[in-house]
Amino acid sequence: MGKFNKAKEQRERQSKKLVLFNILDILRKYSDENHRLSQKEIEERLLRDYDMRIDRKTIKSSLMSLEEFGYDLEYSEVSRLNNKRTGNLEENIITTDYFLRKDIEDSELRLLIDSLLFSKHISYNQCKELIGKLENLSSIYFKSRVKHIATMPHDRTNNQQLFLTIDILDEAISLNKKVRFKYMEYNTNLSQTAKKLASGEERLYVVSPYQMVAKEGKYYLICNFDYYNDVSNYRVDRIMDAEILDERAKPFEQLKESNGRRLDLTQYMNEHIYMYSSNTSRVKLRIIRPMISDIIDIFGTNVRFMNQTEDMVTVQVTANETAIAQFAKNFSPDVLVLEPENVRQRVIDMLKEGLEGYEQRNFN
Repeated sequence: MGKFNKAKEQRERQSKKLVLFNILDILRKYSDENHRLSQKEIEERLLRDYDMRIDRKTIKSSLMSLEEFGYDLEYSEVSRLNNKRTGNLEENIITTDYFLRKDIEDSELRLLIDSLLFSKHISYNQCKELIGKLENLSSIYFKSRVKHIATMPHDRTNNQQLFLTIDILDEAISLNKKVRFKYMEYNTNLSQTAKKLASGEERLYVVSPYQMVAKEGKYYLICNFDYYNDVSNYRVDRIMDAEILDERAKPFEQLKESNGRRLDLTQYMNEHIYMYSSNTSRVKLRIIRPMISDIIDIFGTNVRFMNQTEDMVTVQVTANETAIAQFAKNFSPDVLVLEPENVRQRVIDMLKEGLEGYEQRNFN
């Protein structure tokens, strides 16, 4: 008899847990601040979706249990006067209009989904799967609102190892170990192959990894290539067959660009606007006034403005020389390099070469 009672109690506990899980699932799927559920609607959903016939008393106790377990339930309390047994009017408090407040707001989910849509370092299928997981963090009503989002472009990476690569690089950074990998490049037939040595063998890169960062929709590894003493940036989505080596990574503060300091990520990203690898210099630019906001967007607030006129202003920034030359070329003549002279001359040479290319080449 004792075994029978224990088995019965165990079945009842399992049944209560199942009811709790199913009610929680209903609240996650079908409720939000603008779509609240009554106990009757929850009862109907339990029957329709899970073939469970549960009375209102059990539903209410289950809802209270979810609240006790720490779930953020919102509901309304309605006062009613009734007493069917005695005929005397008594005040009863009815709870209704339930919804589950989520850990993440719909606006936050939308921001994350947009970030995925505009990133090209994740393959189409992986991106689609991730968006589906994010959608499931909210209600069905959120899913219906994001259907109008533009279809994802197919011109994305086809690297199916991306998440494995991220895990390996993250572990290597945590363990302070070097990493070896192949680095992919595109061919004219739109396929990717590993970069090769002059001998034709696939080239293996050995680096000391320091940080992974996102820049302009692409994901980069900030690291040191083993044969040099400077900083390199590699696209994470082009890294293949990564493996952690049993060798300590070279400390960042030992690199020539570090000035003996550890990696300051904010400063590094402001100085490397195009993620090129070269020397960093203090540069003076002469810009048109409408570009002031663009300068702050790109270089941050650690800039200094001077010599302002009605149309022009001089700005001093600290940036990677290759990146600043490319920036000045892209925005010429609205951006002019004043100093240092080597960067100024570099931009002049780039503009001359571009003009000569247009003048000399036959485009027929």
